[in-house]
Amino acid sequence: MTRLDQSLNQSLAPTALAGAIAMAVAMGFGRFSYTPILPGMMSGLGLTPGDAGLIASANFIGYLVGAVAAGYGWAAGRERTISLLALAATAVLLLVMGLTSSLVLFSVIRFLAGIASAFTLIFTSGIVLNRGLAPGSVHVQSVHFGGVGIGIAVSSLMVYLLPSGGFGVFAGWQTAWFGGALIACLGTIAVAFLLPSSPAGAKNAQREKPLVWTRPLFVMTLTYGLFGFGYVITATFLVAMARQGATDHTVEFLAWLITGLGAAVSAHLWRRAVPRLGIVGVYLAGLLVEAIGLVLVVTLPSPYAPLIGGLMLGLTFIMITAYGLQIGRALAPESPRKALAFMTAAFGVGQIIGPLVAGWLAEGSGSFNTPTLLAAGVLLFCAALIGIEMRRIVAAAGA
Repeated sequence: MTRLDQSLNQSLAPTALAGAIAMAVAMGFGRFSYTPILPGMMSGLGLTPGDAGLIASANFIGYLVGAVAAGYGWAAGRERTISLLALAATAVLLLVMGLTSSLVLFSVIRFLAGIASAFTLIFTSGIVLNRGLAPGSVHVQSVHFGGVGIGIAVSSLMVYLLPSGGFGVFAGWQTAWFGGALIACLGTIAVAFLLPSSPAGAKNAQREKPLVWTRPLFVMTLTYGLFGFGYVITATFLVAMARQGATDHTVEFLAWLITGLGAAVSAHLWRRAVPRLGIVGVYLAGLLVEAIGLVLVVTLPSPYAPLIGGLMLGLTFIMITAYGLQIGRALAPESPRKALAFMTAAFGVGQIIGPLVAGWLAEGSGSFNTPTLLAAGVLLFCAALIGIEMRRIVAAAGA
């Protein structure tokens, strides 16, 4: 590494760290801490799997609304301010989750949290990645998105260390939400000090040509939406599944901790496979690995099932999300933002439907095995479709 490279990496370190902390707060806590807290809510409040799926879907609806709203030009020049406000809103919404027991209010709060997480992801990523990719640093992107996994791991550790009986008049699941709010508040303060302003000269207002729906783009959008359906079932109910076969909370903690640690390093690890497999090949491999992990969740005995499932989920879902969008952009070079908008919408719809279907199936069957196998089947279908269409996709994307 040259001195220039070292100087660039040092100057970008605060930016990358700001991105990682923002992703940890907005996604790791604001979006995914619901998973380790959910078992306590279900046992303490008598929530059914259907209720839990409804609350989760409300969050994903909010994320879809936020992603679509962020795609317009109203935020130009105000990205940093909106990012910080969204992070502050995340901290407040985590706090109020512990102050109610109403299913309706839970759903409303999680809907708003979904909007906040989408705003943080899109606007913070715009600042961090534009500054990081300008000098060609591949490490900024890995650190930035690795923050999601760090947030997941820290949220798992927090829930495990807090007493299950709670503090005073507050139950254990309530104190978990309060703890998440405190960490989110500290993270927001850190990001406020570290996050730079929007990069000058960003060309966000260029008018794109109408999107041309080619066969490869349609296949990628379809599989991306179905992936959203498949991955979110495990991402929502993994800890609840771990509790069903465990004698204590250690397996729950380890399952989600492993998920987070795997997610934190996944982008870095999979990047090494791109020269050999290509981006489309890595996307296909990720779908297969995650599908196999879901099958193992059902077939392996406890405590191994949720641990292996968590590891394979963590190692794949961020990579599939990032590489899927990268392929979509390459398939529509004259209208990349429109392609990303449609793919994000498809992904969002899949995420909304997944927890609802999984909750209803689990409630009817008495376990999460049926929805987990359904998710595995959907991911295997996606992998098969990509395999059949791989030559066309690679030729069209140049990947």
